[in-house]
Amino acid sequence: MKITNLILLLTLLTTLLVANPATPKQTIRGRVMDKSMRVSLPGVNVILLGSNPLVGTVTDEKGYFRIENVEIGRISLKFSYIGYHDVTLSNLNLQTGKELYLNVGMEESAIQGEEVVIVAKADKTGSVNKMAVVSARSFTVEETERYAGSRADVARMASNYAGVLGVDDSRNDIIIRGNSPMGLLWRLEGVDIPSPNHWGMSGTTGGPVCMLNNTLLENSDFITGAFPSEYGNATSGVFDLHMRSGNNEKFEFLAQIGFNGFELGAEGPISKRKQSSFLINYRYSTLGVFSKLGMDFGTMGVPFYQDLSFKLNFPDTKMGNISLFGLGGISTIKIWESERDTTEEAINFYGGEGIDITSGTDMGVVGLTQVYHFSPTLYSKLTLSASSQISMTDVDTLTPVTLAKTTVYGSRYVDNRISGSYTLNKRFNSKNTTKIGLIYKQIIGDLKDSILLNDNTFRPQYDFDGSTALLQAFAHHQYRPSDKISMGFGVHYQQFMHNNSFSIEPRLGVKYRLNELHSFTLGYGLHSQISPLFSYFYMAKLDDGTLVKTNPELGLTKSHHFIGGYDFKINEFTRAKVDTYYQRIFDAPIDAHESNAYSTLNDGASFVLQTPEYLANRGKGKNYGIELTIERFLNNGFYFLATGSLFDSKYTGSDNIEHNTAFNSNYVVNGLIGKEFVFSGNKSRKTLSIDIKTTYAGGKRTTPYDLTLNTTTGFYERNWDETKAFSIKLTDYTKTDLKISYKISGSRVSQEWALEFTNLLNNKNIQSDQFNKLTGKTNYVYQTTFMVIPQWRILF
Repeated sequence: MKITNLILLLTLLTTLLVANPATPKQTIRGRVMDKSMRVSLPGVNVILLGSNPLVGTVTDEKGYFRIENVEIGRISLKFSYIGYHDVTLSNLNLQTGKELYLNVGMEESAIQGEEVVIVAKADKTGSVNKMAVVSARSFTVEETERYAGSRADVARMASNYAGVLGVDDSRNDIIIRGNSPMGLLWRLEGVDIPSPNHWGMSGTTGGPVCMLNNTLLENSDFITGAFPSEYGNATSGVFDLHMRSGNNEKFEFLAQIGFNGFELGAEGPISKRKQSSFLINYRYSTLGVFSKLGMDFGTMGVPFYQDLSFKLNFPDTKMGNISLFGLGGISTIKIWESERDTTEEAINFYGGEGIDITSGTDMGVVGLTQVYHFSPTLYSKLTLSASSQISMTDVDTLTPVTLAKTTVYGSRYVDNRISGSYTLNKRFNSKNTTKIGLIYKQIIGDLKDSILLNDNTFRPQYDFDGSTALLQAFAHHQYRPSDKISMGFGVHYQQFMHNNSFSIEPRLGVKYRLNELHSFTLGYGLHSQISPLFSYFYMAKLDDGTLVKTNPELGLTKSHHFIGGYDFKINEFTRAKVDTYYQRIFDAPIDAHESNAYSTLNDGASFVLQTPEYLANRGKGKNYGIELTIERFLNNGFYFLATGSLFDSKYTGSDNIEHNTAFNSNYVVNGLIGKEFVFSGNKSRKTLSIDIKTTYAGGKRTTPYDLTLNTTTGFYERNWDETKAFSIKLTDYTKTDLKISYKISGSRVSQEWALEFTNLLNNKNIQSDQFNKLTGKTNYVYQTTFMVIPQWRILF
């Protein structure tokens, strides 16, 4: 009833605010630039396709264009300019409450003096970064909102792509081609950032809720292997995200209530004359409200969080284009058994319960970027940034009956980083472009924890307060002998100053377009990554009682990527793509003193990171597989996406036995389909959208064990058989999500309300298990059950 009343209230507000006698119209604005050199292109022809009579304009001397009084709805634009490939942007969403502003990049033809007509219609086969030609694709903000189950989260959206495994409802970890999610690089506005997720613990890349508000992003890239040499300190993939600039002519506002929180956003001009702008968004969690409505999130506690994002943009100043951006969030969760209503359900002190856990993270990053053009064929980009990631955990055990607390563990990790990067981009001619850069990161850590031992004394596992640095340099060259061939090659250098471990990494990517329908790609890359900061400062207790740091000389984890792909353009809006890959991982940290199945290649499989006292770079692994994508981009209100992956992921620990990794589910299939139904009138435009998603994947991996009774304690114990680590695959993961949304756009205000039915068929997917040491029985803990998530949004 509470959900129903909420939806009725939002419907009433929609009806009252949208009603207006004027025909809904909107303005289309933007800027057209050379895609590689980022210089404005004056005199570009801009045509509104399907208009009768034909409507269009020409970009001014700074590359800006404007088309006013366009009826809202799905529109398409064509951009043409002599010496450049035509660009067609199809099925753009023009709505009231927010002007449509486009940053359009046009690619110069490799063959000058000839008439070239190659149209980039809805081209998701490529990336925003044109030097990424292998296993890369761009994505739009609208996709993060459209796909059922994405919850406006770019990470959850990416789990729909081929090669990506997302089968943990409680987290948005990106598991790419069997790799640990800790191998992912997050980059925002050219700055490498910590995990942009609430409860993103130090060294991890995922979390339950993403801090990045999707409404602040513009088209960005997701790369799953053999990435160009400008990217480093990653072994699995790259999220290269870009924030859009605010409206520099008028003020616009957003309010939203949904699963991710209560949101308020604003944007507008700082100076209309100088075309500078601001963009800001604040969000506060709503999960506490949804919990009281009876929703189950797949975790025992209720998360609370808030976050803030902003960007200030100052284009075309004497010092170039300057922007200041920031992202920050705080989050906490209390999983306290002591607050359980024991009249409803007793605490099982022998079944993994009777523990109070308090966990929280704070993360913030602020950056300043300057893009300066020395000439139309040479520009630089300077980036300065500072970031901080603070995570804390306290664990208390409860005494039966009295529920008195005993602290058994506490930790506080602080990872601060001050970074600077400088890149130069030079185009020699239409066929040759070079990019070189230098990146320096000062890492300042304060890592402390304490654990209760059996003798009732505490000892630290980590105790570090100091700094180190990471130095990176790269050079990458793109060669296009013709419009059919694009080749990128370069080298990345990385050195960790803590122990001077380093890596020299060649990169290569080739794309051959046989014709407009068929293209082939080949790629290779050597990639490396430092371990989480705390790994270098773990302390062990010697026989004489002294504590020593055990891993000061720990080196880099390294990986060879080999990738081949084929892309078939079935028609103007539909394509099929096949990728095959092989990845060989070496120098992965494993146990240096004992023979066992431990490897950092399994880190990230749970919330807890456990490591031996002594590590050595002697582990290895391999991932190989094949991926299929069949995709119809939105056209006439209809789209679908079908992806499938078959893969194998293996590793070897200090026991010299090849095991399945924790992420080796062997297969994953995603199917998404959606349809828009439009009801237009003189006063408003109404759109009903129905989107559905189904995922079927291999189950989680676990290790077999023998059950024994300890006659001294009287409790059962599990003795894990590490010779068969991760050899058991649990039941397959199956989940269906349905999203129904309804949007009404008036002349000044656009509103949308939606219902998302998560786990529509109420499938029971295993999250973890609970072992009862008194009875010796194991019970499974299941993930998110069926729940209904309401959402409401207003743009004005």
